[in-house]
Amino acid sequence: RDSAYPTAYPSPHEGELFYNASNGAFQFLGVAAGTWATGGNMNTGRFNTASGFGTQTAAAVTGGLTPADDYTNNVEEYNGTSWTEVNNTSRDKFSSANSTGTQTAGLLCGGYIEPADAITNATEEYDGTNWTSGGDYPVAVNQAQLVGIQTAALFASGVTPPGLVGLCNTYNGSSWTEIAEINTARKFGTIGGGTTTSAVIGSGVTPPGLTILTNTEIWDGSSWTEVSEMNTGRNLASSSQNGSSTSIIAAGGRLNTDDSKTITELWNGTSWTEVNDLSQKRFSHSGAGTGSLAIAMGGNTGSGSNPAILTTTEEWSFTHATKTIDVS
Repeated sequence: RDSAYPTAYPSPHEGELFYNASNGAFQFLGVAAGTWATGGNMNTGRFNTASGFGTQTAAAVTGGLTPADDYTNNVEEYNGTSWTEVNNTSRDKFSSANSTGTQTAGLLCGGYIEPADAITNATEEYDGTNWTSGGDYPVAVNQAQLVGIQTAALFASGVTPPGLVGLCNTYNGSSWTEIAEINTARKFGTIGGGTTTSAVIGSGVTPPGLTILTNTEIWDGSSWTEVSEMNTGRNLASSSQNGSSTSIIAAGGRLNTDDSKTITELWNGTSWTEVNDLSQKRFSHSGAGTGSLAIAMGGNTGSGSNPAILTTTEEWSFTHATKTIDVS
């Protein structure tokens, strides 16, 4: 073997012995393990964010509700160490579709706006400096799921007047096109994947009685298919929305009560596996990144009569350990 073996997660060579030509040693590629570590704090605590998108070292978070329970249009960018306030979105809003894209090409759609919790169908595009209007979604919508890139995004399910729908659309950078509906309409689900032809959605809530879901559906570019279940159903969790649809992190969230969770699960393309928990309970927070390098920021602790609105950030790293073999 040689040093060409990929050691970043996921690697097809987990558990194999290989020769590293760069150091002249035999090495063993161990089982991957992931942990959460503390990142930099946001300047403005928020929950029910309008969106979070980007990577672990180049992320953005927009909108949400502040500790004063005010809508905000505040936007912050993360460089892997600290958060910096940048240009605001056009309107105060919260509970949009989880956003998608990169720090220099982001996409935001729908959400609650003032006054009186009105719902919008507006799409906004971010170029790393400014926000501009994109093509309107076919209906006003919020509490939905969005993945992909700014010019090729997938929008799944959500709430429209008068209620929850399974409506799904794709975006080409200028307009939305309706595609096959999801099998189980839901809101506050966990979604991941990186393209309009490959995505995964799990958990969330659905009527009657806002039932917590555990079911997972995959999108192959033409239809949704129900596959395996999550271990712990929850809603308002964060997800790693970028990267591969075979490596997704779902973190935190809550059940039918306001008690938030630290539970983290990893999707490998076939099934969900519970992995190391967040250090801080949170729900209604934002996520970004990939299944191996994710980020979770902000949210609500959900405990007691006066839950804390968080500014904290946690970073997820999932790598294969390598061990040098002594052959002397």
